[in-house]
Amino acid sequence: MTTPVTLRRAVAADARPTADLWLRSFAAALPTVTRPRSDDEVRAYLRDVVLPHHETWLAEDAEAGIVGMMALHGDLLAQLYLDPAWRGRGLGDRFVALAKERAPGGLALWAFQVNKPARRFYERHGFTAVEYTDGAGNEEREPDVRYVWQP
Repeated sequence: MTTPVTLRRAVAADARPTADLWLRSFAAALPTVTRPRSDDEVRAYLRDVVLPHHETWLAEDAEAGIVGMMALHGDLLAQLYLDPAWRGRGLGDRFVALAKERAPGGLALWAFQVNKPARRFYERHGFTAVEYTDGAGNEEREPDVRYVWQP
């Protein structure tokens, strides 16, 4: 019998496992995107900026630990990362439903143009591409696309 994955708010003690999840997910989903931050810098950013200043939610499995994370910053869906082994199990759907519940007036997000699976996922959930950039405005310098969802 498998236990259900629980969605819960992150606490300070979750910083390290959340960062490790982020690093695994980024490496698997975006192998061609150059990260401008080292692993330790990513860990510090999640610990010092994301967890304390964003509404951060985690997907936690009793055996596997933290298998997904989402961070909201007002009406911006700033982060949504899943453990590669847990993709395709409905966790992303649950996170997006929660984000829409938490920001009922609408949401925006950015996705890298090369991340076609993520783009298809957001489009399936009613997000519309409204702006394409050459990446000059993000630290990875990777072309991206801004999506908006309006209820």
